[in-house]
Amino acid sequence: MSARSWSLLLVLCGTIFLEGIDVAMLAVAVPSIRADLDLTTSTAAWVMSAYVLGYAGFTLLGGRAADLLGRRRMFLGWLTVFLVFSGLGGFADQGWTLVVARFVTGVAAAFMTPAALSIITTSYAEGPQRNQALLVFAGTAAGGFSLGLVIGGLLTQLGWRWVFFAPVLLAAALLLAAPKLIPKEERPAGGRRGGFDLAGALTASGAMLLLAYGILRLEHGFSGWPLTAAALAAGLVLAGLFVAVERRAATPLVRLGLLRTPSVIRADLGALLFVGSFFGFQFMVTLHLQELRGWSSLQTALALVVMGCDAILAPTLTPRLVNRYGNARVVLGGFVLAVASYALFLPVGPDWSYAAMFPALLLTGLAFSLAYGPLTIAGTDGVAQEEQGLASGLLTTATQFGSAVGIAAVTAVYGLTGGGLDGFRAALVVPVVMIVLGVAVTATGVRERRRGPAGGEAPEGAGKAPEAVPQAAQEGPGAATKLTV
Repeated sequence: MSARSWSLLLVLCGTIFLEGIDVAMLAVAVPSIRADLDLTTSTAAWVMSAYVLGYAGFTLLGGRAADLLGRRRMFLGWLTVFLVFSGLGGFADQGWTLVVARFVTGVAAAFMTPAALSIITTSYAEGPQRNQALLVFAGTAAGGFSLGLVIGGLLTQLGWRWVFFAPVLLAAALLLAAPKLIPKEERPAGGRRGGFDLAGALTASGAMLLLAYGILRLEHGFSGWPLTAAALAAGLVLAGLFVAVERRAATPLVRLGLLRTPSVIRADLGALLFVGSFFGFQFMVTLHLQELRGWSSLQTALALVVMGCDAILAPTLTPRLVNRYGNARVVLGGFVLAVASYALFLPVGPDWSYAAMFPALLLTGLAFSLAYGPLTIAGTDGVAQEEQGLASGLLTTATQFGSAVGIAAVTAVYGLTGGGLDGFRAALVVPVVMIVLGVAVTATGVRERRRGPAGGEAPEGAGKAPEAVPQAAQEGPGAATKLTV
């Protein structure tokens, strides 16, 4: 790729890195925030949950908005919103203002992240080049979360407000560079021709918000179950209403045919199970080290840094494996490694040394490097250019719901089993079950690849265009105006 192509990718990866460190740093800083602002337990929990609720609730709409209203416009506009409300969070002196700031920041990420991903899938040639770009993007996302734990621990020592101000500085740098690098685009024809599907947007967002809220409440177990059940039921009703609206809409927000594409559904379901198991496992390991072993937040963050090896391996090792063995096999290999890593941690004891835990943590990072990037490729591969934002939104929605399900499920099991070491082991069964289900889902993709269209092998990339740089990069900055979406 040319220098301009790499520069564009650097800016887009900076966005997902920003999103990763933002979440990770706050996870480390919440105890300090709670103590300084004298927050109740429920308010402190909502400081974390509000972001997830906004992110999961609007990601599907955000992905489609990128297609209909313009990827460049959505990216730059919502990156600005992210910057503003992250800064407002740093100035918050009451719990409710912090919760509101986190919710809006999550909404901004819901529009910004699918736009960034769809800019990649429409700016880089399908095949080896796009695969490389997506794997670098995935590795950066993982690196942002891993480094965010350490950075958050260090910044919290200076003052928790720096956890909000640091992303502002990075977002400002990205905003300065992005307008010069992101190709300009004509206004999408779909946005002009039939207007925006307002009914579909409202029902989709309502359904996602209610379902996300219901999933977040699962961590309370049987406590307050009527509200949890009501939220989930109302979310399912709105989801059904959304489908009915889309079937009758002249210009639907979501073409339902895409939701019946086997490769897309398999990638999204696999991403939900993989990310859910990963975050559930990581949450329980953090709980074990901090509450059961008495480690500090900084010690815990440094212990988990080894899982950040995926930031190095995803853009270097994984592309070679994908080119040699095919995308589906590499994904399956990542899932199998995750099964092994979680199982290795199941018999953990109170006197285990870090050396005894290290192999499981290393395997977890390796599994992430093999699975997450190729799942991103699979979730957008073969999708029409005018629906790349929608495909990116579906994939991001799946990962957000997966993280919410994974954390809520392990928390609920841990609480119901009485906590302690026995509760930890019981809760750790949840990510094991999720990843085993993921193995079953991804194995179907390997079988389909083996059969191929005529019973033979059908490797990824067969018949695709040779590696090339984006048109804007080939012809120079002035050619950017020729790109259309």
